Amino acid sequence: MNQVDRNPDPEAERMRIIRGRNRVFGVLLIGFAVLIFAISIAKMA
Repeated sequence: MNQVDRNPDPEAERMRIIRGRNRVFGVLLIGFAVLIFAISIAKMA
């Protein structure tokens, strides 16, 4: 079994991987923003 048989559309696979990575980075960015917000609220209190 060669590479072409296993993955008939490498561009679609590449885009799927990129979308997954973008979701992870988005979640991390939102989590970091929430963390900074929580720290700033805690410092004010």
